[in-house]
Amino acid sequence: MTDILAMHAAATPDKVAVITDAGETRTFAQLNARANRVASMLLGLGVRPGDRSVGMQYNSVHGPEIGHALRKLQCVSTPMNYRLRGEEIAYLLNDSGARVVFAGPEFIEHIDAARPQVEDTEQRTFIAVIGDAAPPPGWESYERLLASAGEDEPDTPSEITGPTMIYTAGTTGNPKGAFRPKGADPAVVFQWIDTFGLRNDDVHLLAGPGYHSAPGAFAGLQQIIGATLVVMRHFDPVLALQLIDRHRVTSTFMAPILVKRIVDLPDEVKRQYDVSSMRALLVGAAPFPGDVKRRAAELFGDSVYEFYGATETGIVTVIGPSELLSRPESCGRPLPGVEVRLVDDEGNDVGVGTPGELWARSAATFGEYLNKPQATQSNFHDGFFTVGDVAYRDEEGYIYICDRKVDMIISGGVNVYPAEVEAVLHRHPDVEDCAVIGVPDPEWGEAIKAVVKRREGSSLTEQEVLQFLGERVADYKRPRSVDFVDEFPRDAAGKLLKRLLRDRYWEAAGRRI
Repeated sequence: MTDILAMHAAATPDKVAVITDAGETRTFAQLNARANRVASMLLGLGVRPGDRSVGMQYNSVHGPEIGHALRKLQCVSTPMNYRLRGEEIAYLLNDSGARVVFAGPEFIEHIDAARPQVEDTEQRTFIAVIGDAAPPPGWESYERLLASAGEDEPDTPSEITGPTMIYTAGTTGNPKGAFRPKGADPAVVFQWIDTFGLRNDDVHLLAGPGYHSAPGAFAGLQQIIGATLVVMRHFDPVLALQLIDRHRVTSTFMAPILVKRIVDLPDEVKRQYDVSSMRALLVGAAPFPGDVKRRAAELFGDSVYEFYGATETGIVTVIGPSELLSRPESCGRPLPGVEVRLVDDEGNDVGVGTPGELWARSAATFGEYLNKPQATQSNFHDGFFTVGDVAYRDEEGYIYICDRKVDMIISGGVNVYPAEVEAVLHRHPDVEDCAVIGVPDPEWGEAIKAVVKRREGSSLTEQEVLQFLGERVADYKRPRSVDFVDEFPRDAAGKLLKRLLRDRYWEAAGRRI
């Protein structure tokens, strides 16, 4: 089988494959040649199929060429959240066993700061993606390595996707690598392409960070069908509209928070840009409020889709433009081939209208959590996987997400597990007890709040708590506010009743997630 990118390079060599918001471009012929050079360079470094590569960089023209090279070699692409710091970076590098680490210029110092905690650094190659500049000590230059690499197609089995491992936040303080050793099932890939009406003549906007599952996945789908990818380095709502207008963008994925930032722009700003080219605005990763759906449909017309899924499950349900506003609280019905069960605490199916934990099973389900067999096993039930969301089903089979069984916070489409932050907060000498919860926020959906019980005699302040956490955890995990309490609600066994703690903040909001 001919490589999919090589096919596009042969059929449409001069078609623009990638264009950045700064105007840097790659045609399909150039992208394929560059991807082959990256593959050749990796082979020269001793990288082989199945080896893992970690990347920490902003969206750029280099992301697709590195991604295609890894796919051609069937190496495991492992994007790293560029907001991680210190021990978080070291943990991911150690747990993944990455042979190669790519970093953009903004993140080299952060990876260097984590190096003392990284194991076997001499067995890893650190590559600085910094153009023609000289690399820092301990780093290789991306462009210099490519200059001596060849452009021949790698002699490896060609697949349309490659192995991936996306790290998801962990309930016990450590992220988990959701590992797909064989990549995505081709039948699933083409089902998603068909479901959203994606086409070869699409122009797709990469709006969210590529290290997230959904932005990277949808950008990958468009590369498979030979569409043009417009890469936005950082999301900005006005720039998004400018790019849609300038390049006649037809599709994009956005988390609800990004859509909200666009529809919240003044009308006189929105009227400056023509967005009539849009055919598929794909929204997921967090609750999509009904009012935001309505305003998105007003701006983008009959192009808005919502889907429900997870890194581990792939896409589970979809609701399209024709039904979106008539069922504003639903995330749609399961895709063909996707089985959904809603079950009670004993694993029994619940009836129509009754909330139950959502289990999903399909060919899109991931393989395992790397190095965590117990976590893998505990979340699988006869092939069905759950991330702990609670939902109910109506008589026509539409799914409504109504709660979360676990304590995960989704703030702006980003998953935050409180245990990670609580573990750090417990290190503070003036903190006797603590809990981290999500509270209502009109922009982010949920904002992160720390609730703290001070040690006796302590005068610990909110600012001191925020500063302590700011020095130790990624910014997206940091609480935005702190409340102090004398006692926490606990059951007879001493277990914290976090739901009771959260409820008083949510009662006035009229919603629970």
